[in-house]
Amino acid sequence: MRTLLKTLIILFAFSTSALAQETPDFLVSSEWLEEHIDDENLTVLEVRYYPHRYMTIGHIPGAVQVARFMDLGDNFGQGTLMKFPTRETFQATLRSWGVNDDSMLVLYDDSATALASRLHFLLRLYGFNMDHVKILNGGTVAWQAFNDLEQDEVFPEPGNVTLTERNTDLFVEWTDVYDNVVARRDPQFVLIDARPYKGYTGEMLTHAVRAGHIPGAISIVSLEGITKDGEQQWLPLPEIAQMYADVPKDKTIYVYCHDGFRMSLAYLQMTALGYTDVRLYNGGWGHWGNKFSLPVVLGSEPFDDAFKL
Repeated sequence: MRTLLKTLIILFAFSTSALAQETPDFLVSSEWLEEHIDDENLTVLEVRYYPHRYMTIGHIPGAVQVARFMDLGDNFGQGTLMKFPTRETFQATLRSWGVNDDSMLVLYDDSATALASRLHFLLRLYGFNMDHVKILNGGTVAWQAFNDLEQDEVFPEPGNVTLTERNTDLFVEWTDVYDNVVARRDPQFVLIDARPYKGYTGEMLTHAVRAGHIPGAISIVSLEGITKDGEQQWLPLPEIAQMYADVPKDKTIYVYCHDGFRMSLAYLQMTALGYTDVRLYNGGWGHWGNKFSLPVVLGSEPFDDAFKL
């Protein structure tokens, strides 16, 4: 009865607010892209799970290839590959894709927008005009329903985009997570694990030598906000709101995943729902799970017995 009442309250709140819209403004349909694909300032960027599919299976006509690890991570830093790239490196990468300060960008992937979300977050992190950034809802699946792909590689003219220094309000390092959540257990902070649930409990070991989750983390699987029918569309915002119903909007939210993609999807979901202070863990489980001095918890609870005393 309580669950039903909570659901009804959430749905009523959405029906009387601006968030009653079904999808956030940054999502566009394949029909929208068909109409705008020849616009002068439009740049389409594809992030494939397996980069070779850009040419073997094909890509949206004119789309520039984004290699999800090489282009969206720190290839030269210490620790996990998927820490954020430096401003200088990411700016040079964007320029090689033909991106200018006034470019309209359309991002898409073949992975339920999780990969595109990482690129979207990096653009926000470094001060790009986010009014000029869209994500193709449904990605390659949506496009191929009525359109063909091409296999020729695209070589754009170099761009001149200029980025700002990274916004320190959008991310945290392991020290922030350890201090505020693990050590002090400050109730102002909520830590979300956006990975699959079996990764959270420790039943599944991926992207690190240790299994489990960070002490104090709660499990909210960001990919559960995507349809399960194979179309890879976002669920309506009122349904995504139910996933985060127990997370207060007046808290500071830390989010992590394996390597930076699913947590970026969680960031997009939460900001679309009106959360104003969401920060991503730079490195995620790929960092924490490989640091043997940092504690981990196995099982379905945020804290195990060692942390309950």
